[in-house]
Amino acid sequence: MGSNIVIICDGSFPRTEYPRYLIRTADFIICCDGALKKFIRNSKAIFGTERLPDRVIGDMDSLPESLRKKYSDIIVKIDEQEHNDQTKAFRWAMENIEGIESITILGATGQREDHTIGNISLLMEYARMYDLEGAGIQVQMITDHATVVAVTDTVEMDCGEGRQISIFSPDNTLKIKSEAEAAANKEIAASLTPSLIEKIKYEQWNGVMPSVQGADGIIFDVN
Repeated sequence: MGSNIVIICDGSFPRTEYPRYLIRTADFIICCDGALKKFIRNSKAIFGTERLPDRVIGDMDSLPESLRKKYSDIIVKIDEQEHNDQTKAFRWAMENIEGIESITILGATGQREDHTIGNISLLMEYARMYDLEGAGIQVQMITDHATVVAVTDTVEMDCGEGRQISIFSPDNTLKIKSEAEAAANKEIAASLTPSLIEKIKYEQWNGVMPSVQGADGIIFDVN
């Protein structure tokens, strides 16, 4: 079986070219339950002809009985309710497909906010459960607007100029270092000469520096 896996959840189906390109070039495609209906509707626009995913995985509560019967040969029904369909599909792929290099999750956002938050947070669970970094497996969640990855160790990201990056940490041990920010802060600090500080004191605060009660430090409100 193939090494580049795409899992399509039953959220907002991709409309932009990049995630559709990932579907088109995937070695193995898994639809989560009701996502099969959206895949069938969009397959001709993506592939130029109608086609089916390789597997449909979930508890099948969102799939009409007519489709369950029609596509029974590619359906893997998993009834347990301890995990959502995204996790069922991910676990099935990890346990049944050999030589995985990447797993891309699409359609995991865009409708119910609670599902969106839950699906994104599961990336960290997958990373820890399967030691994805140690296994050399790249896992990413892609939407029409963003790429989401889980990081469990030190990582260096070359983001490029003008790109927006958000970082969320499940604990307070995360340390972020930005070379560009460090260089900018050093340059700003070097420019704050005693005479400039005195000038700012009189222009901004009538000669009196503001103070913060209960903490040490100085605030510079330089506009």
